[in-house]
Amino acid sequence: MTRSLERRTVVRILIADTNEIVVTGLRSLIEVHSGWSVVAVTANRQDTIEQTIKTKPDVAVLGYELPLSTGIEITRQIRAKAPKTEVLIFTVRDDEDSIFYLLQAGARGYVLKSDANQDLITAIEALAVHKPYFTSKLSEMLLRCYTARWDKGRGAGAPERPVLTPRELEVVHLIAEGYSGKGIAKRFNISSRTVETHRSAVLRKLHVQSSRELVRYAIRNKMVEP
Repeated sequence: MTRSLERRTVVRILIADTNEIVVTGLRSLIEVHSGWSVVAVTANRQDTIEQTIKTKPDVAVLGYELPLSTGIEITRQIRAKAPKTEVLIFTVRDDEDSIFYLLQAGARGYVLKSDANQDLITAIEALAVHKPYFTSKLSEMLLRCYTARWDKGRGAGAPERPVLTPRELEVVHLIAEGYSGKGIAKRFNISSRTVETHRSAVLRKLHVQSSRELVRYAIRNKMVEP
């Protein structure tokens, strides 16, 4: 019984960030907390996914600034391959699109880097017991977004953002990187016809006519990096 209780008090945390200064700051905040342990530090998509599977952290703090579609892919894969690991987004992104898509992919917490000192520890504590965490600012933003969608559904005329699925965002990201339809199909182990279905859905939702226009739209809206 005692051993079981001891195991529950140890919170295993993975940190993913490309900035060494940010990583150092995160480790300092985390390791002074009794019973918390940093089990892995990663700096790219593949290592983050592999180390999550290997170390089985309770919380994965995704703190690096990558194209939105990349963060979504990492979040989605962590939730699919390590469902007991909660994902905490730690970022400078505070736009509604980023928040919406990352939550759709499976993130359960969202903290802005500007609020790290006051919110990060509380967020990890919440996610460690599988409770979501959002700052008051982000909660208000989510409420506005939800209300706008609800009003739209009731015919109130509120504008509706184009909602892409995580896989559609991944397709956008790869098209922007120059992948062909066959290349995307091989990457995801799906048929070329399925890729074209995703591409057509994205063009329709974003009201663009070609892959070139799609890439311009994605760069303009910070879905991918130029």
